[in-house]
Amino acid sequence: HAQGEFVVPMATTEGTLVASYNRGMRLLAECGGVRATVVDEAMQRSPVFQFDHALAARQFGEWVVDHMDGIRAAAEATTRSGKLREIMQFAIGPLRYLRFNFTTGDAAGQNMVTIATDAACRWIMEQCGSRKPVRYLLESNFSGDKNPTQRTMTEGRGHHVICSFSVPDRLLRKLLRVSVDDIVCRITDKQLGSQMAGVFGLNLHVSNALAASYLALGQDVACVAENCVGTTTYEKQGDNLYATLSMPSITVGTVGGATRLKQQRRNLELLECTGEKSSRKLAEIICASALALEISLTGALVSNEFAGAHAEFGR
Repeated sequence: HAQGEFVVPMATTEGTLVASYNRGMRLLAECGGVRATVVDEAMQRSPVFQFDHALAARQFGEWVVDHMDGIRAAAEATTRSGKLREIMQFAIGPLRYLRFNFTTGDAAGQNMVTIATDAACRWIMEQCGSRKPVRYLLESNFSGDKNPTQRTMTEGRGHHVICSFSVPDRLLRKLLRVSVDDIVCRITDKQLGSQMAGVFGLNLHVSNALAASYLALGQDVACVAENCVGTTTYEKQGDNLYATLSMPSITVGTVGGATRLKQQRRNLELLECTGEKSSRKLAEIICASALALEISLTGALVSNEFAGAHAEFGR
């Protein structure tokens, strides 16, 4: 969806971040750019229904499957662009968790799916008769909204984007002052450190890239908490370094919310992220930008220039 070169706006007070962004983007431009793809997209709400016992919860789950058309109609009646793709079910004791998966067009969609799921739950309570639960909560926190979760890592939330690039050793040495072997050798240290700390995903500071971009582009900055679960990988292919960044959760939109603010709208127009399917384009640009920042910081750490750069550029 994102074809060509883009000037990426940021809102940050950290000078070192801007310098690192510039360096990473220069590297990616000189090695031929980034290949990006949207793997999937869906936004969720996860209500939970409580019953007197587990059998009643199971029977309710069967009723939901049998009445999917009615539930879908109730949900989609609240929105012009939202579509209910599926409802996943999970059982614990006398509880039944339903995970509503929606596509949301070019909106980020959190409010959209909240309103749609609320309408669906109200329809269920009116129609389910003898299968009626004792009570329900519209959001059980099973959707992972504003939280980094293992479920988001494996199933995604929002746009799931993967970006990659290949850079020759000579260019790494020229711009980052490190070699392919340096990075591939040291990356294990980072992975082990992340594992010991219990980090979700394997990245250095995707949250830095997201926060700066989200503020400038009118996105929900609190979503950085769940969107930062990306995973970077590095491998040697011939004399080149092949790098990827997989981001299963990029919660962005190009309509609604703060995208209507004057400066944020102007920044979206600068990226030509308006119109149909522009949210996918925006998600690809954000993932590619985060990858540029990742490789720049990786180079700074491996070359032992990390502290000096912050001392020089500061805020």
